[in-house]
Amino acid sequence: MLNKPVVLLYLMVPSWSDVLWISLILLMASAPMGRWSRAWALASLGWVTFGIYWLAKPWSYLAMEDYFNALLTVAAALLCFYIARIIASKGLASQEPSKACTWISYAAAICGLIYFPFAEIAPLQAWLIGQTTSVTIALLEAFSIPVIRVGVNTMVLNGRSVQIILACTAIESIALFVGLILSVRAPIHRRAAALAVSIMAIYSLNIVRNAFVLMAYGDGWFGDDSFYVAHNVIAKAGSMVALLAVAYVVLTVLPELLNIMDELAWEIKHPGGAA
Repeated sequence: MLNKPVVLLYLMVPSWSDVLWISLILLMASAPMGRWSRAWALASLGWVTFGIYWLAKPWSYLAMEDYFNALLTVAAALLCFYIARIIASKGLASQEPSKACTWISYAAAICGLIYFPFAEIAPLQAWLIGQTTSVTIALLEAFSIPVIRVGVNTMVLNGRSVQIILACTAIESIALFVGLILSVRAPIHRRAAALAVSIMAIYSLNIVRNAFVLMAYGDGWFGDDSFYVAHNVIAKAGSMVALLAVAYVVLTVLPELLNIMDELAWEIKHPGGAA
C-alpha cells in the first residue's frame, strides 16, 4: 500500500516523449488562433516546452562521446527559449501575435509532426528504414550490382555491410521542406509544385547517395578509408549541395517564403525593436 502513491506519482510524471508531443500540440494550436490576442501565450509555452525536450538530449550524446550533436541539441534548446522570449515580449507589449513568429511556430509544428512519429514510434521507424533499404537495393539491382540483403536494414556487397538507419531515409530534410512550404501563405498550385519538386528530389538523391556509399565501400574505391571518404566526405558534401539547390528552387517558386524568413531573421536580431 505504501508504494501506491509513489507508483501513481511516477505514472503522472510525463515522459520526454510526452513533453515533445505537448510542445508540438501547443505550437500547432497557436497557429489557427493567430488573431486571438492570447495566441502568443500558447506559442511561447510551446517553444519553452520544445526547448525543455531538447535539453534532455545532450546527455545521451555525451555518453557516446558525440560532442557535436550534444552541442547541437543545446543550441536547439537555447534557440527555442530565445524564440519563446521574443514571442512573449511582443505579445505582452502589443497583445498581438508576431506574423513571423506565428509562421515559424506553425512551420515547426508541421515539421515535428511529420518527423517525430518516425523518430519516436518504433514500428513506423522500422517500416521507413525497411522501405528505404528495399528501394536502394532495387536501384543497385537495376544496374546488376550483386548486393545481398541481410535482415531489414543491412546491405552487403563483396562481404562488406552497410546498415540503413533513420538518418539514411532523408525524413529530416523532407519534413523540414514540407513544414516550411505548407506553413507559408501562397497560392496552392505553387505550394504543390514546390512540394513535388522538393520531396521527389530529396528522396531520389538520398537513394542514390545510399547506393553510392555501399558501392564505394563494397568495392573499396578509396582504399581502407572507403566508407569514411564515401559517407562522411563525399556523400555529406553532395547532400549539402543538393539541399542548397532544392532550397534555391523552392524559394524561386515561393518568394513569399523568403520574405517571411527575412522578417523572422529581423525579429531575432531585434527582439525589442519595432517592425
